[in-house]
Amino acid sequence: MPRFSVVVPAFQVQGYVRECLDSVLSQPFGDLEVIGVDDCSPDGSGRILDEYAARDPRVRVLHLPQNAGLGRARNTGVAHATGEYLLFLDSDDTLLPGSLAAIDRHLRACGDPDVLVFDHQRSYWWGEIRPSMFAEQLAATGTQTYTVAERPDLLTLFHVAWNKAYRRDFYLREGLAFEPGLYEDAPLANEAMICARSIGCLARVCVDYRQRYQGAITRSPGRRHFDIFPQYASLFAFLDRRPGLEAHRPLLFERMISHYLFCLRRTERVRPADRRAYFRRAVADYRRHVPPGFRPPSGAARDFRLLARGSYALFAAREGARRAAGRARRRYGRLRSVLGRHVHRAYYAFQRRLPLRPDLAVYSAYWDRGVACNPAAVHAKARELAPHIKGVWVVRPGAAASLPPGTDHVRPRSRRYWQLLARATYFVNNVNFPDHLVKRPGQRHVMTHHGTPLKSMGLDQQPYPAAAARTDFAGMLRRADRWDFSVTSNPHSAEVWDRVFPCRYEDLPAGYPRNDRLATATPEETARMRARLGIPEGRTALLYAPTMRDYRRGYVPRLDLERLCAALGEEWTVLVRTHYYYGRDRTLRELHDRGLVTDVSRHPSVEDLCLASDALVTDYSSLMFDYAVLDRPVVIHAPDWETYRDSRGVTFDLLSGRPGETPGATARTEDELAGVFLSGAWRGPEAEELRSAFRARFCPYDDGRAAERVVRRVLLGEAPETLPRPEPGPTRPEPGSTRSGERKDDPDDDGQLVPSAP
Repeated sequence: MPRFSVVVPAFQVQGYVRECLDSVLSQPFGDLEVIGVDDCSPDGSGRILDEYAARDPRVRVLHLPQNAGLGRARNTGVAHATGEYLLFLDSDDTLLPGSLAAIDRHLRACGDPDVLVFDHQRSYWWGEIRPSMFAEQLAATGTQTYTVAERPDLLTLFHVAWNKAYRRDFYLREGLAFEPGLYEDAPLANEAMICARSIGCLARVCVDYRQRYQGAITRSPGRRHFDIFPQYASLFAFLDRRPGLEAHRPLLFERMISHYLFCLRRTERVRPADRRAYFRRAVADYRRHVPPGFRPPSGAARDFRLLARGSYALFAAREGARRAAGRARRRYGRLRSVLGRHVHRAYYAFQRRLPLRPDLAVYSAYWDRGVACNPAAVHAKARELAPHIKGVWVVRPGAAASLPPGTDHVRPRSRRYWQLLARATYFVNNVNFPDHLVKRPGQRHVMTHHGTPLKSMGLDQQPYPAAAARTDFAGMLRRADRWDFSVTSNPHSAEVWDRVFPCRYEDLPAGYPRNDRLATATPEETARMRARLGIPEGRTALLYAPTMRDYRRGYVPRLDLERLCAALGEEWTVLVRTHYYYGRDRTLRELHDRGLVTDVSRHPSVEDLCLASDALVTDYSSLMFDYAVLDRPVVIHAPDWETYRDSRGVTFDLLSGRPGETPGATARTEDELAGVFLSGAWRGPEAEELRSAFRARFCPYDDGRAAERVVRRVLLGEAPETLPRPEPGPTRPEPGSTRSGERKDDPDDDGQLVPSAP
């Protein structure tokens, strides 16, 4: 008996069903069967199902002789299922990677409940992905199970069939089945929940709920949406046959009426011409099923009362007023924005007539995300060497709470913000300041950048559509024309910036100020960082830091971290940091919660992470150039190098194997990556030789005095020839932990680590 039976009905989905089936069959968890039900589809859906069945014995296909509809197709699939648990997956949706294994683990942790509810996300045809609103509610139950009597709020979870795993013997025992027609999920989902003797919840996103451009029934207005009434009639008939479930009637009634009102307000469901008739049907159901003593929910009490009274005219008038108020608010918002821009422009122009303040510097990093990167290091050194110059940070509202105590900051577009832009003498940023900044004579702009360019930048992006999309190159050069200084960390960067930003600025070969910490860190500081991150004594810590992809939207894992951790074993700790462009990844968070990896994506200091780790694993992130300052191993995992190179463009061949281009061992597959570490190649002689050449090329200025050079040249106005000359930094101490396959230092030996005997 397989663990899971996944029922996949198919009707006119030939463009989606392959992706759906692949998302199931490619799961690492393979104890399953897929029951594809061809609902007499007129397109190629049935043929595609047959193709999969021919090459994978886990797939069975049922061909219905005539179209039966989604509910009956699912019923047919259930009748042929043999698994312990039933899952329903619509053929235009997909399972996220690792979902079945996560569901199986949580089912076992919950004692194999009757029903397990899991989370989902919505992906829209234009590329946006939105999480559901149920994550916190699902997470609140942990591994405990409940009945609806114990936790009535469980009935407020999304009442669809495909966000649940049903124990099949429970499903059959209760006689659950889908009714024909639209909205077939609502009665069955609610019936299962009120009958279940144990319900578990999993706060992991398992299903990607596709929102198609067209073809979705819920976005096709018409009389079919009146199917909602017989569906709920079947739910209350079910209640009538089960007197023991009578206590759930008030909440189910509230859910029904809320669902009616939700559909009534949406023109993509109920057409304006049908609203009065729909309202009358809703009124009849209200009066037929209202429980004695029912009290409407506070947030919708007026609408409930209008239904109870059958007052369609008042309801329509209220809806019209609501829509008119919404339009008025939007118009007012637009007007206020336009007026605000005019007022700000006038105020800024007035402030620009006042004298510059030579004691004022404005700092920003990563589009006003907070105190970070090279600007933060410059500011810290300026407080030491140029305390007479006051530094103020531009910080977006959402980031203000995370600032170091005592940080003087200003919100973008506030009154003080315009004063600072108009009168400050110094501007320091690792990206460009906004276009509305008007550079005055006497103001000095410092572009610190925030990485060494492996990928093409600036004008070099023009031949690459993935990188050039929506890029205003003329505007980009206008912004670069404001720079007075371009801080470079190595000659390679200077050459690239000179070509791709061909503007009148002074190259400042200072090194990267943010890397001063890496160049001067002590073993004690490294030990503190490891302790703060909870890295156990004796573990080898790998920092995995992949970069973004221009040709993909959102964070798409390129490495099966669960598989890698299993291959490496318990002597290794994997720290994972996703690119700052991406939001929190729930799958990664789940691995973190299980103790397989440590998710450090939101750790405030990447320098801390570098210091705490024994080696860096990355693909094409510029972090590799900073990490080289530490003279610790860098391993490149490049599964899509050709695609990345051809879609984005690169400045050199990272995988050439030539000294000065490849920083260490490389891997193209997950198996190769695990082999690099298990074989010791990650820190072998060849990798060490490559690392040394890479470090010599890209870290010649990183001696711990980069920030000092910037402050002396820019804020104190010292001549370039008087600045401290960059000298190659010494080899940095490695983390003070015992690595896998090695013994601890003997206090009597010469300080060399000696491999343990095999």
